[in-house]
Amino acid sequence: MKALFDQVSAKCSQITTQSYSTSFSLGIKFLSPSIRPAIFAIYGFVRLADEVVDSFQGYDRKGLLAQLKMETYAALESKISLNPIINSFQQTVHQYQIDVELIEAFLDSMEMDLEKQVYTKQLYEKYIFGSAEVVGLMCLKVFCNGDAHEYRTLRHAAMKLGSAFQKVNFLRDIKADHLELGRMYFPNMDFNCFTEEDKALIEQEIKAEFDEALIGIAKLPRCAKKGVYLAYVYYKSLFRKIQGIPAKHIMEKRVRVPDFQKALLMLNTFFVPQVTGKLSANVG
Repeated sequence: MKALFDQVSAKCSQITTQSYSTSFSLGIKFLSPSIRPAIFAIYGFVRLADEVVDSFQGYDRKGLLAQLKMETYAALESKISLNPIINSFQQTVHQYQIDVELIEAFLDSMEMDLEKQVYTKQLYEKYIFGSAEVVGLMCLKVFCNGDAHEYRTLRHAAMKLGSAFQKVNFLRDIKADHLELGRMYFPNMDFNCFTEEDKALIEQEIKAEFDEALIGIAKLPRCAKKGVYLAYVYYKSLFRKIQGIPAKHIMEKRVRVPDFQKALLMLNTFFVPQVTGKLSANVG
């Protein structure tokens, strides 16, 4: 009978992903069906933690995150959880031998979001690693399915892709992060006096990471290549929109890619022949 609970758990992770992120949900549709549940499980878990620190204002967020950590480690030990999202995540961790150190780094970064702080370069790099790069590495564990050599080869590119995604999110969400949550992720930046030069420096950093990531995407296993490429194309499209906004207007509204453009990106990715062979860098 536990098989039914596991199915329900997997469905909860899928619903969570689809409810919170249409972009990642589209990318997952392009993955091989055999690995979709594992990626839903990873995203569902990280989204749950992210919601605790971002959205549960007025509640004991520190206590809730501590409870989530305790339940996660207990589930990893016992191989079951009554929380469906944690249950599907622990199954994925065990099936694909995801390193516990990656989970610890992620939860450490979530704890950093509980306090308002000015990020030094060291703290910034630590946060990016834990909040984004390790998520890319968790997914890479699934994509490589036990191939240690392939994982080591693609590790750097997976980290760069996760980092680029996160930094685009930072620029996209500046208004909410800075004005509503009091967060300033980029070191040595003052968003009360955010200049074109400041914005250009961040964009150069992101572009370089996208370029490095694309090299790795071309080498991904076939089960993952199209889905990851679609996510890459979507974020590059979002990044280009952000590049076109003057620094003085970046905090006026949240930048987004309309649903019809997402659909066009999806269709284009499906029919681009390079995705199944050598990827083209034309998307940049």
